[in-house]
Amino acid sequence: MATNLLATTTLSGCWQMALDAALLEQRQPVLRFYRWSRPTLSLGYHQASEPHWLNWQQQGGGDLVRRPTGGGAVVHDGDLCYALIWPDPPGSRHQAYRQVCGWLQHAFAQLGEPLHFGDERAAAGGDCFARSTAADLLNADGHKRIGSAQRWQRGCLLQHGSIQLKPTPERWQLLLGRPAPQLAPLALGAEELAEHLLEHARRWLALPYQALPLPAALLSLAGEQLERYRCCG
Repeated sequence: MATNLLATTTLSGCWQMALDAALLEQRQPVLRFYRWSRPTLSLGYHQASEPHWLNWQQQGGGDLVRRPTGGGAVVHDGDLCYALIWPDPPGSRHQAYRQVCGWLQHAFAQLGEPLHFGDERAAAGGDCFARSTAADLLNADGHKRIGSAQRWQRGCLLQHGSIQLKPTPERWQLLLGRPAPQLAPLALGAEELAEHLLEHARRWLALPYQALPLPAALLSLAGEQLERYRCCG
């Protein structure tokens, strides 16, 4: 699949989620990696916000945003995220997850951390990293390294996910009332990891070697949707 590659960005959560949604509307095959400019808690699209999350945001602890995809709450405090837009993917969600996550598995196996899929039933709400479904990748100890989610729109797929690098235990305990995933440090930092992942993605996707800056039309479309992904109450 010939796929555009967008430059890695570090932006606020509202912008990142609006960009993913805008890319889905444009229906062009795209891969991108991104990070968060502030600690952020992202919620599934239909997930209700908890009072202590709103208080945390109001007191300046970080941002509270809503994803265009479903699932539960995810703490973003140094993770690396990916997003893939795939027009006309396989008809099965399960099959799409397997294909999209395959290159992630190959890449992490080369880093000495083989990952396998979870097998728990998917559920809306709650803590995304407290359960491990067929959308998620776990290490050998059963700890979740990558959590992913999908949104399908008129036959086009957005799949994005959080790759946890070094979760902050205090923030996870504060927001989700549980310990952060027990993950060994990776040998690569976020930028090096993105390059490593791209090497493996190119075995499946026809990616250009030069990443494109975010197009003006995309930024304009995303800017119109920012409030949709901002949680204020």
